[in-house]
Order: sequence, then C-alpha cells, then structure tokens
Amino acid sequence: MVFTNNDAVKLFSLAFGIGTKNKKGSWLEVYYPIPYFNPSSADVKKISEVLGYESGNCNIELSNDLISQLAPVVNDSRQQEILGMMRNSTKPKVACFIESDVDLSSTPEAYLKLHLLSHRYVKPNHINLTGIFSQLPNVAWTSEGAIDPREVTDQQLKARAEGRVLEVSSIDKFPKMSNYVIPSGVRISHTARVRLGAYLGEGTTVMHEGFVNFNAGAIGPNMIEGRLSQGVTMGEGSDLGGGASTMGTLSGGGDIILSIGKDCLIGANAGTGIPLGDRCIIEAGLYITASTIVQVMDENRSFVKVAKARELAGQNDMLFIRNSQTGVVECRSNQKAIQLNETLHDHN
Repeated sequence: MVFTNNDAVKLFSLAFGIGTKNKKGSWLEVYYPIPYFNPSSADVKKISEVLGYESGNCNIELSNDLISQLAPVVNDSRQQEILGMMRNSTKPKVACFIESDVDLSSTPEAYLKLHLLSHRYVKPNHINLTGIFSQLPNVAWTSEGAIDPREVTDQQLKARAEGRVLEVSSIDKFPKMSNYVIPSGVRISHTARVRLGAYLGEGTTVMHEGFVNFNAGAIGPNMIEGRLSQGVTMGEGSDLGGGASTMGTLSGGGDIILSIGKDCLIGANAGTGIPLGDRCIIEAGLYITASTIVQVMDENRSFVKVAKARELAGQNDMLFIRNSQTGVVECRSNQKAIQLNETLHDHN
C-alpha cells in the first residue's frame, strides 16, 4: 500500500509478538513485550509500508527478513531492541493490527487485548472482548511453555527419555499474568491466581488466596484477599477480605456489571452481588445478593423501610450488617471510612 503525506492512519493498537503454535500450525498463545496503544499515524504509516498492511484488524506473520526491514523504521529504541531479539528466534512471530475495537476474530488479537488490560492501557469493561472464549484455545501451561493438550503425552515422554520431568501447572484458556506482564508497583503472593487480562493498579497487593480474573480490576491501591470476578472493578483504597467474593457475569451475576467504590471493605467470607458506591462496608460472613431483603435504617438507626438490596445498588456510605438479635440484614449509615496502611501498599 502506498500512503500519501495527507493520509491519517489511525489504529486502536499495534504490537509485535512472539508465540507458540501447535503441530497443526494453529496459534496457542502470543507474548507482546511492549504493545502500541493508539500509535501515532507516522509510526503506523512506516510500519504498514514495510509489512503491506492496508486496513482492518489482521495479523501478519513476521519472517526474519521482514523484522530486519522493520527495525530501521521503528522510532522507539526499546522496540528496536525487541525486534533485534526476535529476529533470530525460530519461534513464530506476528504483527497484530487492531484498527477498531470490534469483536475478536483471532488468537493473536485476543492476546493483544488481554495485554492491553494488564499493561493498564484500558480499564475493565472498556474494551470489546466478545468472542474471547472461542478465540483462546485450551492450553497445557508447562515448565517448557505452552503445549496443545493433545500433544502433551509426546512431550512428557520426550522429557522423561532425557531424564527430565515436564511439569504441567495448569490446563486452561488463560495463562497467568506474570508470565506476560508485570505491572509496576504491585505485590502478588501467588502469581497463578492472577490471570492475563487482569488490571492491577499501582500499590495493589494480592495475597495468597486472592484471585483476579481477566477483565477485572483494582484501580489501586487495593488489598485483595478474596475473589475479584470477571468484569468487577474496585476503586482505590478498597479491601476485599479473606475468602470474600464478588459476583461476576460469568458466575451467576447475569448482565449486572459490578463495581466497588473507593474506601470500601468487604469483610472476610462476605460478598456482594450488587454494585457498591464509596465508603461501603459488608460485615464478615454476610453475602448480599440483589434479592436480599434489607431493613434500611437512618443515621440514628431508626427504621426507614424494607427493600431488596438491588434498590440500594451504587449508593455511598452503606454498612450492611446482620442484626445479632433478630438475624435481619440491616443497611445502616456507615459512620467510619476505612483506610489502607500506606506502608503495606508502597511497592516501589
């Protein structure tokens, strides 16, 4: 394609990746060291002319010769260094172009969007992931990389014959984030519990039993000792207690997109199925679903009304607590905002 000086070439994202294919030549996974997000028109034009890219969302496999041609036209020195390391590899290499944020159509494209989330270029629920499960193959994640589950036995036999053991850590569509992206200023006690596509903001801590799914996010700083389900986001300063959970759209939450506001506390073994505003608390062991019957109390703890929890969704300064005498779930006015320990969340 030939570009004129007046051409404005705009892309949603562009990245150079190196990955793995199975024996049939199908992509299993792709690693993008430093994706471009909303790259400049000048960069896109130069790269497109080398690779013959015209338009749309597409993948162009990179030969060593193409990589040699790319390096001089890429302005960023770090990208040049990455291309230099990729050039002599025998692994499959690809340039992924995403012109518009539409439904996913390939495995390289799906992996690029997951990278964009974990690199903090986009926040959960702000990127189109429709079709992701059909574009992500099930993969055996092993000590020697990604392997098609149907090809694991041969690889295990080969390893044993050479006196090694091929360790299979999981069989899943999603890899752990830390093998692809390590965001700055975070602490993750058990890396297998944070999937690629998770968004972890600066200062966030994920403890051993914490879990963060793809397209879920902690804006940071946050403490996560429970489960942050797909599509759920936590505002800064909030704490998800040990064994606590959030109801995502993949786990019975329907079409409701949950969010937890700033400075909230979900107590140990508690949970929520409704969005929460800022400075909300759910006491330990109490799970609030959309249909939970709640007695609403005013700031003097006087009865106001009976409501289903969904009617309170998104409000600020709520304290959900079970009355120890009557067993009734009450929503009181929260008189005390929580505050995370700044020392614990300074991970620089």
